[in-house]
Amino acid sequence: MRSEVYTRKTDQTTHEIRYYLSSQEPTERTPAQWQELVRGHWGGVESRNHWRRDHLWGEDGSRTNKVHALANLALLRNALLTLTPTHYADLPLKQIMERLHSQPAACLRVLRSSCAP
Repeated sequence: MRSEVYTRKTDQTTHEIRYYLSSQEPTERTPAQWQELVRGHWGGVESRNHWRRDHLWGEDGSRTNKVHALANLALLRNALLTLTPTHYADLPLKQIMERLHSQPAACLRVLRSSCAP
């Protein structure tokens, strides 16, 4: 797929070619259908994963550049995003995160609850 990206800050337009793999034959879809498939996939990834991680946990605001710290924090965020719905089934995710932000010890309780004794 070819893409054109305009960056307002630098007033520059770049052109990129991106390659995607599929088990389907290229002729099984029209170019518009392939484009819809790719955009739909990445749109879902963005809304299901990145938005939750950044908006709810502020992941993009991290100031550290230590690779191990970033990886460990990402693991903790993933674990909490996976475990919290079972511990707070009656609350929407946004309210769960607000509660956990104000009570860090509750995050540790959620994480510990998944560990074997």
